[in-house]
Amino acid sequence: MSEASNTPMRLVLASSSRYRRKLLERLRVPFEVASPDIDETPLSGETPEQTALRLSIAKARAAAERFADALIIGSDQVATFDGQQIGKPGTHENAVAQLQSMRGRDVEFHSALCLFDTRTGDVQSADIVTRVRFRDLSDAEIEAYLRAETPYDCAGSAKSEGLGIALLDAIESDDPTALIGLPLIALTKMLRAAGFSVLGARA
Repeated sequence: MSEASNTPMRLVLASSSRYRRKLLERLRVPFEVASPDIDETPLSGETPEQTALRLSIAKARAAAERFADALIIGSDQVATFDGQQIGKPGTHENAVAQLQSMRGRDVEFHSALCLFDTRTGDVQSADIVTRVRFRDLSDAEIEAYLRAETPYDCAGSAKSEGLGIALLDAIESDDPTALIGLPLIALTKMLRAAGFSVLGARA
């Protein structure tokens, strides 16, 4: 394990997600953003955990080609329901169908994280699992929520950090930011292991 330094290393978030960018801003450290161009289609026979981990690592490695001497953060989230992976709805109609199928049920979110150190080639990765129980929502509640928040770019059709919290009965996770898309507890542990202390960086 490297010894933490007071001099911040270059951090790069390999994601085009505005949600992950806002989460990383909570740490109050300077970072750059790169949008990796990779195919996010799940592979045949791949488990949700395997898909999320593979894509988080692929995103970090893709961005690493453009940044030397940096710590690259890659992340990916896969939601599963009834044993099937569910993606971003994209449209109002798809979001209605997703929420109708999930009301009164549990959904599992795999939020994978990768930290790639381009100086050493070291890769740290983890899959943080969040279990969410949806309320037994009425059609009227589903329509009202979707019209208010339009969460069509969110897997599971709900933003837990916003009005979507009203759709839920319970959230079970070791990392409260994992469900939003970037597990900050796991990330700060990885950064420390790579020699970067978030608190030390501001000394």
